[in-house]
Amino acid sequence: MRGIKILGAGMYLPETVASNDWFSTILDTNDEWIYSRTGIRERRISESKPNWHMACEASREAIKNSGIDPSEIDLVLAATCSPDYFYPALSCIVQQQTGCVNAAAFDINSACTGFINALDTASRFLLDGDYRNILIVASERLAPHCDYTDRTASILFGDGAGAAVVTKNDKPMYSYLSAKGDFFNALYCKVDQSRLNCPLLKPDTMPEGLIDTEAKTHFMQMNGKAVYKFAVDAMETAVNKVLERSGLNKGDIDLYIPHQANARIIESAVKGLELPTEKVYVNLENHGNTSSACIPTCLAELSADGKIKDGMTICLVGFGAGLTSGAIIFTQ
Repeated sequence: MRGIKILGAGMYLPETVASNDWFSTILDTNDEWIYSRTGIRERRISESKPNWHMACEASREAIKNSGIDPSEIDLVLAATCSPDYFYPALSCIVQQQTGCVNAAAFDINSACTGFINALDTASRFLLDGDYRNILIVASERLAPHCDYTDRTASILFGDGAGAAVVTKNDKPMYSYLSAKGDFFNALYCKVDQSRLNCPLLKPDTMPEGLIDTEAKTHFMQMNGKAVYKFAVDAMETAVNKVLERSGLNKGDIDLYIPHQANARIIESAVKGLELPTEKVYVNLENHGNTSSACIPTCLAELSADGKIKDGMTICLVGFGAGLTSGAIIFTQ
């Protein structure tokens, strides 16, 4: 039987705050326009600290709060879609920097669904007696990916990291994972190859219209309407599917933690699922969308406030580029 227990959670947010008022100084927008469409007031930007620094800070806090020594970590899983290096893996840097000297390490990239997929992966490793304690860290530095001349996308995203140390639990965990690669071009960021200098290389073959401007070569691209429609449907489907697999009812869940993409998406999904709003945790207003880091950041905040208690049944649900989606139900 699969089951996980969170031993400790941690988070890291950069010091620099990019408020809606700040965006109004560089774009034709204002606080009312942004907040009414997104539910976001401010987000953090990592001016100079790399992604791996944020990941390590969140991981150190999670390990400290777990009460175990870093040498007792058997596996480091890192979820990110914005690594500082193609290689080595972010998880390997975290392993070295945090003293997890006995841990294996690898990365998972499913964008905003990354923590969901990493937690599902961790639960399967924990079935093997060789793995007892697993560090999962999700860290994103999205500011370099955003086009700050585009007010439709840049206002949504922030930087940050969240982490959790998990171990096996005798209470069952259930998961539902999905992907729809047909919609990959609804949200993407191409690897910038403009500095390649091999004489044999020619411009990549691309689907028509995918990369046809400088902005599309260098920055994240998002079809907001397509992502919105997918996200609401995906969240509702994922929650219903994982409830069906668990045999639980909506009312059996003590806490729902959705991916923090946009307040409108969350509100629409909550309404469609007929969930009580007091059971849905949202921290979007002061963080923005930190991709894979959203859900573990929520877990860290709730844990710090003493709101994650043994015996609670929690549902995590996310969606992201790919397009991917998934949900997990576990009892702490």
